[in-house]
Amino acid sequence: MAEKNGVFVVLFQERPLPNVALKGEATQSSTLSGAAASKAIDGRRNSYYSDWFCSHTAEGQTDPWWRLDLRQTFVIVSIKVTNRGDCCAERLDGAEIRVGNSLQNNGNDNPRCATISHIRAGKTSTYQCDGGSMEGRFVNVIIPGKSKTLTLCEVEVYVAPAVQPLLNVALNKPTAQSAVSMGGSASRAVSGCSSGVYKHGCCTHTAQMRDPWWRVDLLAVHKVGAVTIFNRVDCCSERLVGVQIRIGNSLEHNGMKNPRCGVISSLDGKKTFTFQCNFMEGRYVTVMVPAASKVLTLCEVEVYAFPAGMTLEYYV
Repeated sequence: MAEKNGVFVVLFQERPLPNVALKGEATQSSTLSGAAASKAIDGRRNSYYSDWFCSHTAEGQTDPWWRLDLRQTFVIVSIKVTNRGDCCAERLDGAEIRVGNSLQNNGNDNPRCATISHIRAGKTSTYQCDGGSMEGRFVNVIIPGKSKTLTLCEVEVYVAPAVQPLLNVALNKPTAQSAVSMGGSASRAVSGCSSGVYKHGCCTHTAQMRDPWWRVDLLAVHKVGAVTIFNRVDCCSERLVGVQIRIGNSLEHNGMKNPRCGVISSLDGKKTFTFQCNFMEGRYVTVMVPAASKVLTLCEVEVYAFPAGMTLEYYV
């Protein structure tokens, strides 16, 4: 997997994703009458327990769980779960899907991909993990609580077949900002130079003003995976506190009304800040500081995205 300034990013190729659950190994907290954990990864969505295609834990357990070992770490795009169809569909309500690389607490402490609110009897539901970019070797399904029973008639895990760095689609694109001071033109933030020393000519600079903003036009609508901002280091780094990143297709209020990807709430000694935008869609990326009197300085803004026209939905 490629890394850029701490950003792990995925570019999916145009071919169906593999269901790697079929090659995994399953286990569970207990087993009722031969309904082994492996029944949930046999490749068949038959939802009738009486046909012996479903896993089943002992009845009335505390926190029953099922775990799949994929045998290696994958970038997981989506997980499909098929519920029992002949009885007891409500038993799966509240189940959590967890994905990660740890076996602490049998893997049940790994990050949560989704919570199953309800799957109708015999139906299959799809869950997308963290915008389609969650990493892990182990996939757990656990029902928190007392006197619970876990039955799964199929679990499918679809992963990215190829991993490459997303493109920095902001590089040398048209820019604008609320005002220019000290020669700090907006284009400096997409020049490819990220030096935080102002005299090196890589940083933007607005006048001191109300709600200063900076914007890049990506020239096409993109699925934005992440945005990285480089701060000034020779002076005034605190100016970046409170900065908001907004992504969308509207130029209303200079793009400042578009949906928000992230906020720099504190510096914590960092010189760069990366925000996962979960493939928000937009042509414009706006960086702004909502305040009565502020100066906005950016020493580089990198926007990592799918190429124009590529989407996640094809793979889910």
